[in-house]
Amino acid sequence: MDVDLRKLRYFVAVAEHLHFGRAAAALHIAQPVLSRQIRALEHELKSQLFDRTKRATALTRAGEQLLADARPLLAGADALQRRVQRAARGPDHFTVGFMPGLIVTPATRVLAARHPDLTVDVLRTGWDDQTEVVLDGRVDVSYVRLPVDQQGLQIRPLLAEPRVAALPLDHPLAAKDGISISDLADEHLLQNPDAVPEWRDIAVELRSGTGEPPRPIRTVEEKLEHVAAGHGLVVLPLSTATFYTRPDVTWVAIDDIGPNRVCLAWDDARTDPLIHEFVEIATAQAEQLSAPA
Repeated sequence: MDVDLRKLRYFVAVAEHLHFGRAAAALHIAQPVLSRQIRALEHELKSQLFDRTKRATALTRAGEQLLADARPLLAGADALQRRVQRAARGPDHFTVGFMPGLIVTPATRVLAARHPDLTVDVLRTGWDDQTEVVLDGRVDVSYVRLPVDQQGLQIRPLLAEPRVAALPLDHPLAAKDGISISDLADEHLLQNPDAVPEWRDIAVELRSGTGEPPRPIRTVEEKLEHVAAGHGLVVLPLSTATFYTRPDVTWVAIDDIGPNRVCLAWDDARTDPLIHEFVEIATAQAEQLSAPA
């Protein structure tokens, strides 16, 4: 039996929302169409995937297994499509990924000047996809912020910068010149705790299990909106905090945690000379910026 990827995408949407109406809205299709597609998938697999009642929708054991298998399968299909599209663009395109707060224009301008027939593009990434865009071919090389899973990647260290806590202006810690990470033990973190392992180790809400459920927040802009509203705080690299300056949020240096480390990352299976040329350009520029005046 050939698995229909479109039906799999529909199934994953329902499995993630556990609600046919919300899943249909997210997919921009009519709910009856979605229901028919799920029934067709269940018929093809000869398995019931959902327990449906008037009040709730839940995955069956077969549905849980399919969800576990479908996500990497769909991700692989998406990556294949991007790699084919990258190959179709030919050797005259080069794309650089970058995390918020990092300015990559000086390096991309040098590369473009050296290769006038080369189209150099940029792609803004986030915490969740900063290495994914390298491995699936959306970018040729990317500026990443550690920690990241380095499997399948080549990594070149570039620079390090302090980390700060972004706080609402009326927060009790907002007026301090510097704080300790232990001062934040009682706070709610509005980001993946893995991004701030020092906080994760002392966080009261994680030890007690009393924390709020995680919010689906992806961008720095969204995080700072929640900070300004008093919903919690975020820990940011200094360049990101200063780049996204706003009047209702301030930042305070955290004195006793290590810096955020910025690196270049690229697929270790690729041997494109342009990648290595760009890495050398960016490395040289980073060394110039860090050299004593």
